[in-house]
Amino acid sequence: MASRAILSLCFATAAFAASPSRAEVPLPEVRPVELTAPADEQPAEAPPAHPGYTAIELRAMSEEARQYCVNINDDAADARFAWQTATLQNLKLQLEESVAALETKRAEYEEWLARREKFLSQAKEEVVAIYSRMRPDAAAIQLAAMDDETAAAVLAKLKARNSSAILNEMDPARAAQLTNTLAGASGLPTKGENL
Repeated sequence: MASRAILSLCFATAAFAASPSRAEVPLPEVRPVELTAPADEQPAEAPPAHPGYTAIELRAMSEEARQYCVNINDDAADARFAWQTATLQNLKLQLEESVAALETKRAEYEEWLARREKFLSQAKEEVVAIYSRMRPDAAAIQLAAMDDETAAAVLAKLKARNSSAILNEMDPARAAQLTNTLAGASGLPTKGENL
């Protein structure tokens, strides 16, 4: 019975010492338990509190328990420090993996952007020359079938007079969509944005 009490006291002290909030709350002072009442309050026929142990033995066990808890206090702090160090190492590895993944994504984006720039630069003079010589209604049908960015790039490279004639021949919704794409590419504010 007494050994269970000693162990539970030690475990409680070790758990408290290992808790993260230990730095904020000081450890309570452990004092030996007073096992006997003052002589004037003690009944004459009181049964012993712990059968088989004398008061001196109980005080010695209490002192041993306190000393044991004090001795393992440093070990508990060391164990907590080791756990925190391992946790920080794991977090560092996770952070390094995340940074590597972001670097990979950045490289992919830069490659995609270079391919896009190359594609748009290929639509330079040859394509622009073809659309500038077409009738506006025929060019409008062709550009309406293209994706927004390609059609907007061609319209941006045409002369303003040719672009306006082509947009005039297009469906109004598609012309507005391409105009918004042109405005977004040139840095002009779109609907809802302030100048």
